[in-house]
Amino acid sequence: MTVIATTSPGFGRFGQVPAKLEQLGWEVLRGVDTSLPDGGLGDALARADFLITGLIPVDDNTLAKAPKLRAVLKHGVGTDNIDIAACTARGIPVLNTPASNSNAVAELAVAAMFSLARNVPAGHMNMLEHKWVRMVGSEVSGKTLGVVGLGNIGKLLAKKAIGLGMRVVATDLYPDRDFATLNAISLLALDDLLSQSDYVSLHVFGTETLITADKLALMKPTACLLNLARGEVVDLDALNHALSSKKLGGVALDAFVTEPPDWSHPIFSQPRAVFTPHMGADTTESVERTSLMNIADIETMLTGGRPSRMLNRQVFEGKAE
Repeated sequence: MTVIATTSPGFGRFGQVPAKLEQLGWEVLRGVDTSLPDGGLGDALARADFLITGLIPVDDNTLAKAPKLRAVLKHGVGTDNIDIAACTARGIPVLNTPASNSNAVAELAVAAMFSLARNVPAGHMNMLEHKWVRMVGSEVSGKTLGVVGLGNIGKLLAKKAIGLGMRVVATDLYPDRDFATLNAISLLALDDLLSQSDYVSLHVFGTETLITADKLALMKPTACLLNLARGEVVDLDALNHALSSKKLGGVALDAFVTEPPDWSHPIFSQPRAVFTPHMGADTTESVERTSLMNIADIETMLTGGRPSRMLNRQVFEGKAE
């Protein structure tokens, strides 16, 4: 019997996936304690043929506990939590599920824009406190959206924004110029994008701080910043200062450097800030898609094939060092 160990709370939970797993006859072992380094899998790792991880780190210590492991699969896209070099050194393939949750993230970005434009969180809180306070918001139609990172998510967001009547500008290290031309998207340098945009949405990988105090100073005082990417790409202290000094119109954050974040940080007292707990990728549809992609890759490997979504193909090419 094939044994799947997983620290992803969503794997196998939605849509047709539970029936699919039952049909396959695989045993699924779930980690139950996210505070532990191995997500609470413990001795289950020793039995695992495949490890499906969410946000729990997978390092060499984890791999050492799983001598039978044939692959590490990310239930999602970002692999920051997986030590790919350690996996490669042990000859273990690493796979992810590109684009499986892109639409979910793009839709949350749209929701964040509307929340800020129409003061939805403040209106909701006032109603809970039995306060009838009518607030004047703004329309997103006719505004400029700056998309930082024109990948799968950025492209979907751009098309949704265009459908809402927004002008879209974008920046990317390796932009898809054909897509930009087809959709009348202006490709700009980051500084120009920041100065022109009414909303700036970040969709980049990596841990480099991209949005610093100097970059925030380029933005309009009425502009809003959306970060549904990585917490590290924004200087949180600088962001808080920009909000406090009214140099920025609002912010929506779905990703933080540490998760859960430090609740004592003053940004959590900002009235023009919307926070969500890193749930951009989490819809029943996206989780189902992601699980099915994980399952398809495992099936391919079980039949001797090489999945196309492998991130370290050298383990099959004899180049692992």
